[in-house]
Amino acid sequence: MNSSTAPISAPALPWIQPQIGIQRAAARNGDAKMTLEDVSVFYGAFCALRDVNLQVRDRRITAVIGPSGCGKSTLLRSLNRMNDTVTGCRVEGRLLLDGANVYDRHVDPVAVRRRVGMVFQRPNPFPKSIYENVAYGVRLQRNVPKREMDEIVERCLRDAALWDEVKDKLQRSGMTLSGGQQQRLCIARAIAVQPEVILMDEPCSALDPIATVRIEELMQSLKRDYAIVIVTHNLQQASRASDYCAMMMMRSDRAGELIEFGETAALFTTPQDKRTEDYVSGRFG
Repeated sequence: MNSSTAPISAPALPWIQPQIGIQRAAARNGDAKMTLEDVSVFYGAFCALRDVNLQVRDRRITAVIGPSGCGKSTLLRSLNRMNDTVTGCRVEGRLLLDGANVYDRHVDPVAVRRRVGMVFQRPNPFPKSIYENVAYGVRLQRNVPKREMDEIVERCLRDAALWDEVKDKLQRSGMTLSGGQQQRLCIARAIAVQPEVILMDEPCSALDPIATVRIEELMQSLKRDYAIVIVTHNLQQASRASDYCAMMMMRSDRAGELIEFGETAALFTTPQDKRTEDYVSGRFG
């Protein structure tokens, strides 16, 4: 095999495992962390998402809104290659993380997911202790002395606004927590492996209003260190919590498309597309 066709080794793709402190400090707040260029997603012959162009800003919250079936979750799951687990799924176009295509054939999807973490719609703590829920992903990556692990667990639980509520019961099962606490535990677990982007798929849909407020407050705190992308059906939540907003609709061929993207305040007050105006004003359908 000659050099022009030889596989690229891991050192040739240094962005897979960056030096977090150095790389994060180099980016200015609001710079593009991820960029989608003509991204389409297919499940077999069916096109679920068509030609999406979008930028995810660093240390900002981007909300993705739109009616059911328009491809919001498909878009979100494409950002960290979760769609790879679906048989027959393929992605066309380019999806860049710090300028490198995460769908390059030499890129390990697991490495992508270490940098782009995900919090799912329903809290899904492991059937382990609160401590081990947070420590689990770290242990998979490297050997960590107990004292350092204790510090990681405490820091992540503090960052997830959960430490004061669980510090005296770290060895209890994470399943014993309330729904809102479980979701914050899942967020602590996600940030323990030091991602740079956090994806949230309807993270408050199963929570009561008080727990929802806690999660929204937590997102505002976390965006100091992470780019956050949230899919939500709750327009009030998108308006309150996000800095940027992407409006999606379903085309006549049932493919999802991005019809408008911009700063949240502008999209909700002076939308450029009539369909966006109808949706955010409640006239859609």
